[in-house]
Amino acid sequence: MNVNTAMSAQELAATKIEVDTFNKSIKAGKAGNSSLDRDDFLKLLITQLQHQDPTSPVEDKDFIAQMAQFSSLEQMTNMSTGFQKLSGLLASSEASGVLGKTVELRDANGLVRGVVEKVIRGDNPLVSVNGSVYDFSQIESVISN
Repeated sequence: MNVNTAMSAQELAATKIEVDTFNKSIKAGKAGNSSLDRDDFLKLLITQLQHQDPTSPVEDKDFIAQMAQFSSLEQMTNMSTGFQKLSGLLASSEASGVLGKTVELRDANGLVRGVVEKVIRGDNPLVSVNGSVYDFSQIESVISN
């Protein structure tokens, strides 16, 4: 039995167009970023499965390894999101700790000293000192009242 595993010219052209379109979307959507995210990983996996040679399909162990990599990527993404939330909560908590205390902070005009009147929570907390709002990271020192 002689099996023809070669792709026709039409199949080659369709595959080339799909690959070129995918590569352009990566370049356009990820300017300056050379890493792949989970959506890119899934697109590559689906494209691989759609265009695999039927006489030599992906081995079970290779497919399982790819799915394990995807699962690991998903878990790392979830952990990163969780760490970002935790970081925001810690920053807000730290900013709340200076409420009512005298602080010294640096702005464009130099050193400012005053009592923290208000704290605005968030990933990058803000503090109100002497009626002006500053980024919490601008505080250089905290003076107990």
